[in-house]
Amino acid sequence: MDFSLTAVFSGANQPMSLNNISIPSLKKGEILVKNEYVTLCKSDLHTFCGKRKEKTPTILGHEVVGIIVAFGDGIPFSDVRNVDLKLGDRISWAIFSSNPESMLSLEGIPQKGEELIKYGHEYLDDECTLHGGLSQYLILRKNTPVAKIKKDIPLPVGALINCSVATMAGAIRLLDKIHNNHFLVLGAGMLGLSACAMLKTLGAKSISVVENNPQRLEQSKKFGVDYTYLSIEALKSGSATDFKNNHPFHGMIETTGVPSMIEQSLDVLRIGGTAVWVGAVFPDRNISLSAEKIVRNLLNIRGLHNYNIQDFIHAVQFVENHYTKFPFLQLVEGTFSLKEVNEAFNFALSNNSMRVGIQIS
Repeated sequence: MDFSLTAVFSGANQPMSLNNISIPSLKKGEILVKNEYVTLCKSDLHTFCGKRKEKTPTILGHEVVGIIVAFGDGIPFSDVRNVDLKLGDRISWAIFSSNPESMLSLEGIPQKGEELIKYGHEYLDDECTLHGGLSQYLILRKNTPVAKIKKDIPLPVGALINCSVATMAGAIRLLDKIHNNHFLVLGAGMLGLSACAMLKTLGAKSISVVENNPQRLEQSKKFGVDYTYLSIEALKSGSATDFKNNHPFHGMIETTGVPSMIEQSLDVLRIGGTAVWVGAVFPDRNISLSAEKIVRNLLNIRGLHNYNIQDFIHAVQFVENHYTKFPFLQLVEGTFSLKEVNEAFNFALSNNSMRVGIQIS
């Protein structure tokens, strides 16, 4: 176990190279993980094709699940639910590590705290290595939120926990008061479907989805969706369902990042409603909103990037308790090996896949 076979990303639209990277000695508080399975997040694909920029070279892959193979010295290890961690445990971990005593961490925003490390997003050099999922091994830095997960959870579903599901747990936290209220989700990709399933388990009275892909729209019904629309215009006209008989939406989660979609969506929130924007994580045009509408209707607009530790715990618990109730496994297309990493990315981009899986070990 001296080296880790690793896919190194060096620039947009360039094939990744497979390199053997030396595994350094673990520092105090670190955990060495043998990666088992990675699902390719949309941000991975956007980086690969140049839609978003990352420091290069780097190791992509942050939706990942793995097995503990070694601990650094110095402190006992327990997870975010106070479960003792042992060699051989299967774990999920947050996308970030940061200083838990920093100001933002103490304010409940550790994903933006000081001394931040983001897995799958860091510059690769001899001093900062093995921090992405597309590698046989990964080193979890000190202060990384870690959760032991059940081994009966299918690997592709377990990999989704620490990005898609945890991010939607954060969005739902910002919405508040889910039970017996009406909600709108914009986009029926992995984020949107995760949101719908979580809202359903929390007792939402109705869940509506806007998505311009008919196949995904139909698929959303398996994740707790009550009403489906191909556009905001169709929703507002009531042409697709009897929406006019429903109350306006208590809350809305936006996952597409499409400016026109964001601009129109505030029209269907009730007075005092909350919009949580999640999808705008790459450069695009500025949006145009009516300040008067926001003021007069007492609207709340919240932006969310990643998630905090409580969101991560919620995501783990949701998957453990509900993964058999919703067909998440069907959303992961194909399984490639690490040596087929470039083929996996090209497949995902060519087929507009919800997720593509890479079996690491």
